[in-house]
Amino acid sequence: MIDLLLITLGALLLLLGLLGCILPVIPGPPISFLALLVLELTGLVDFDNQFLWTLFLIMAIVTVIDYVFPIWFVRKAGGSRKALVGSVIGLVIGLFAFPPLGIIIGPFVGAFVGELMQTNDTTKALKGGLAAFMGFVFGTLLKLIFSGYAIWLYFHEIWGSL
Repeated sequence: MIDLLLITLGALLLLLGLLGCILPVIPGPPISFLALLVLELTGLVDFDNQFLWTLFLIMAIVTVIDYVFPIWFVRKAGGSRKALVGSVIGLVIGLFAFPPLGIIIGPFVGAFVGELMQTNDTTKALKGGLAAFMGFVFGTLLKLIFSGYAIWLYFHEIWGSL
């Protein structure tokens, strides 16, 4: 009975982790990794410790890169902090106002508006907006790859143990 409860908790954590790959306030990969640790607590699965440490290291790297990529892309393009903040605000507004397309368009529009407020130069704002958008896309893609692998591993291990 406790295994069933832990498996259900782990599956819910996986869903939250997947959602966290898109929403900036939820740390997707760490939650997905936590789901694997919950699965480890069951009597069904026994992950190798070295494998878990390797996954932990990959999760930490993906999480750090997710925060660094947007900043790096914007700095490389000569953008400002307002472009980064605008990108996050655009994501949140786009998520609720125009789902699901708003998740893609929102960060770009937000970064563009933020950079336009900073420089009042449309060309520079466009460049900063594109850079923030590219950083967001690459970070999100890395998070989705990690969380997708965690989901595959989770269900592969459950099915293999039944």
